[in-house]
Amino acid sequence: MASVTNFIRNTPLASLRDYFTAAGIEFPTPVNWDAPEPEVVRPLLQAVDQMDDEARGRVINDGERVGAMADVAGQTALYSVVDDREVLDELENGHARAMWLFINDLNRFRHAEEVRFTDERRRGRSWDGFICEANLNLRRDELALNAFKTALCQRFASRNVHVDIFERVRPTFEGEDCDLVQITVYREGLPDDQFAFDEGELVRRAYRPVFEAAMTYEPASGVIEVVANDRESRAEMAQYLARDLLGVEFRDEKVPMRRYDLAVLLAPHAFPTDIEDGIERVEVRQLRLMPIDAVGERVTLEAMSKAERDIWTMAEARLGPDNPLTGGWVATQAKLVIKFQPKPGARRGRTLPLTITMPHGCNLKDQTEEEQLIGEKYLRRWGVVVDDPILIDD
Repeated sequence: MASVTNFIRNTPLASLRDYFTAAGIEFPTPVNWDAPEPEVVRPLLQAVDQMDDEARGRVINDGERVGAMADVAGQTALYSVVDDREVLDELENGHARAMWLFINDLNRFRHAEEVRFTDERRRGRSWDGFICEANLNLRRDELALNAFKTALCQRFASRNVHVDIFERVRPTFEGEDCDLVQITVYREGLPDDQFAFDEGELVRRAYRPVFEAAMTYEPASGVIEVVANDRESRAEMAQYLARDLLGVEFRDEKVPMRRYDLAVLLAPHAFPTDIEDGIERVEVRQLRLMPIDAVGERVTLEAMSKAERDIWTMAEARLGPDNPLTGGWVATQAKLVIKFQPKPGARRGRTLPLTITMPHGCNLKDQTEEEQLIGEKYLRRWGVVVDDPILIDD
């Protein structure tokens, strides 16, 4: 019941009342919605606990879905699919905004969940990007969709395929949104079985799993991105999208991977920032170095958070003429910490830790959407990201 408790305690009472009314869920004991909030939460939790299995299960599942979209990444996804953002702006908190969309437009709420699924996996192990023609209209007529679904069914030996196509936006570090069309694919997998109880007896029950994959097309750049677990299938899915929905030939030309260059960190760096981002300071906590003439050796320099000197001053003082930062060594990994100024009412500001590994590794994709935008913006400004900005400013 921990998820239900979190759901009820964090969702405003007016939103909870709207939810239970819309869902048609009856309470085993009456709930006085007009009482002060502390006097409503406990009886409401008790009422949910006393519901039958079906009703309680629905509340648990709905609460988990709403709660999952109440954090920063979930809120970004919600805003990426709604037309009137002012409606969400006026609501009290993330749970209220997620609940409003859940009640009023369940399809768009699911689209927001699909956006989060897609964006959290961008530039990770499940992602590939491909270059296509720009400014194309994506077809949605029955003929094109049937051709697309047929290709997917044949490729994955699936009996059933469901496709969601919708417009959305994605924020960029310049502060503007880029327009995208997202295509989310649900396909039925091969038969499998799992344990289940049948009138108290443990049995194995056959089922067919459902797998999710997603693609986006950005008209301004022509980039197709694919998120799917199977690496080999990503190019094929992009091909089906280009051929059946965009009506062009697929070139199988990949978007260059983001490349990092840590050479700028071998000497003291100023790390310029903009005042409006509220960054207090940037620290280089660790540098891992490799000698140019011996690839099997490594040296790691580390300056802890309480160190009185920065990493460059420490290396110069401790190592003198043997300081690897003066030449003959290459930086292969760096750990940076971006420290933000405290927000009003907070004692401490938050921190954004970044681990960058040559040539393509960075933990930025594991951070929130807001933190990703900050990281993208400044890693490029500081000269750490060195590939074509046209292909990665999204």
